[in-house]
Amino acid sequence: MKKIYYLKTCSTCIRIMKTLELPSDFILQDIKTEQITPTQLEELHKLSGSYEALFSKRAQQYKALGLKDQNLTEKDFKKYILQHYTFLSRPVIVVNDQIFIGNNAKIVEAAKQAIHES
Repeated sequence: MKKIYYLKTCSTCIRIMKTLELPSDFILQDIKTEQITPTQLEELHKLSGSYEALFSKRAQQYKALGLKDQNLTEKDFKKYILQHYTFLSRPVIVVNDQIFIGNNAKIVEAAKQAIHES
């Protein structure tokens, strides 16, 4: 599977997607208009190894809900990601059995390499 979970309204996601030069066989999912499903989240969890790795601690609601002062479990991370799209770190790029999470330059470069090698 070749897929990217992103926000159409996120300038960083859009910039990264242009940088990646995505081939036409890539599936694009705007997580605001097409919310991530429990099945999709399970697939991402299998690739990443944890829900926490997929969770964005930069989301405004993270601070607004006081989550930074709580001891969140994997079950909590999963619940919040399914509850609101802003809790998913973005972009999440899946290239076959590899996953790349976030906008760190090294991660984006590794994703670009994997995309163009596949």
